[in-house]
Amino acid sequence: MISGQFDAAIPMLCVTLAGLVVLLAEAFRGRGEKMPIGGLAIIGLVGAGIASYFLWDSGAEDSFGVVSADRFGLFVNLVLVVIGLLTVVFSAETVERDRLPAGEYYAIMLFAIAGMMLMGQATDLLVIFLALETMSICVYILTGIRRDQQQSTEAAFKYFLLGAFASAFFLYGIAFIYGVAHTTSIDAISTEIAKQSMSDNPMIFLGIGMLIIGFAFKIAAVPFHMWTPDAYEGAPSVVTGFMSTGVKAAAVAAFVRVFLKGLDPMVADWAPILWWVAALTMIVGTVVGVAQTSLKRMLAYSSIAHGGYILAGLVAGNDVGKAAILFYLAAYALTNLGAFGIISLLGSRERANDDLRDYAGLWHSHPALAMLMTFFLLSLGGFPPTAGFIAKWYVFSAVVGPGATVSPVADGLTQSSYYWLAIIGVLSSVVSVFFYLRIVVMMYMTERDARPAPPRISPIAMAGLVIAMIGVLY
Repeated sequence: MISGQFDAAIPMLCVTLAGLVVLLAEAFRGRGEKMPIGGLAIIGLVGAGIASYFLWDSGAEDSFGVVSADRFGLFVNLVLVVIGLLTVVFSAETVERDRLPAGEYYAIMLFAIAGMMLMGQATDLLVIFLALETMSICVYILTGIRRDQQQSTEAAFKYFLLGAFASAFFLYGIAFIYGVAHTTSIDAISTEIAKQSMSDNPMIFLGIGMLIIGFAFKIAAVPFHMWTPDAYEGAPSVVTGFMSTGVKAAAVAAFVRVFLKGLDPMVADWAPILWWVAALTMIVGTVVGVAQTSLKRMLAYSSIAHGGYILAGLVAGNDVGKAAILFYLAAYALTNLGAFGIISLLGSRERANDDLRDYAGLWHSHPALAMLMTFFLLSLGGFPPTAGFIAKWYVFSAVVGPGATVSPVADGLTQSSYYWLAIIGVLSSVVSVFFYLRIVVMMYMTERDARPAPPRISPIAMAGLVIAMIGVLY
């Protein structure tokens, strides 16, 4: 067992040190030396995964009491490690093809993962904010890393401006919560709120509302989702996959910790708000996604809808809901990374190949990729026996199961409200099947036109896709 006052920070330290080593390796590579930069990133991520494994039963905290190595945070760490490893595997061809600065790319990605891990393990609002900004700045840079493409630069600029507004709301929310509870520790906030009667204190409601805005922006929940399609379409496809999974996992982890632990005594006030946010997110993400012809924009709206499913587990507020959220994050990470990995591998420097017509007849030109893409799309649509089906079933079971409403009257939500949320989720999931199956039909039942044949896929990238598929089916 690892011992020491900084045990809880070891996983993120491994990733941070790997990022610094990658920057150093880039300096030597500039002098003509051959450096395995991607391999160095993998070593750091594997080290973080091993550290998280050994910390599983430790319950360690850092000496300042602001980072906890509980099982919730460590599970999120392991999900982020998988996201990082698959992203590195899929990035090799993109970095070479688009002539991206390899050292900067991998280092910034590792620093983003370190921020994501800190978000999942932080037990203090200010530390969560610092982690949020660390992650966000890195993701802004990755979105616009293709500086010679106007679409990429525009997407990064929009993402940065809207992200700055969301961060301001989040920070103001922390300030209001601190003004009421006189602390930023999540555990202490819960204790203070439970001791005091705050039902008539407007500051606590302002604080909760602003925290919801900050978190909702990061997980692309309606009505704070407008940045998502542009950012996803403008970023390199592999970065889009990284954004859609890593950012969502980190933000959801912090969201759950703050609201189900720190603000749990106020559940009667914030649960009805999140009910509406979850319902609108599922509906808007599904309905607008049907009208898309760009595969990346379609998957962007799919990501919005999946954020709504995750929020449904948060609204349930029970132990099954928490477990369902974690399982959903893992299943969604494998599925979405696999789908965006294929989009990235099929693209070229001149053409992204992210339009629906680009996948016409893929079964005839590249049957292995068509089969893998089919599995990932079926998982996103929630078809059995994929992980996507189990994840949705798990979330909806948490919403309608026992314990979803401890006190229906106090919660401001009746039992029928939870059933309606589950019904909205099921119906939106059924509608989403249309745009997933539309791609499958395009791959198998449509003749390919005169476009160039897809490029050859490297064995390492193909192995990454196969591993993702195994995880989806397992």
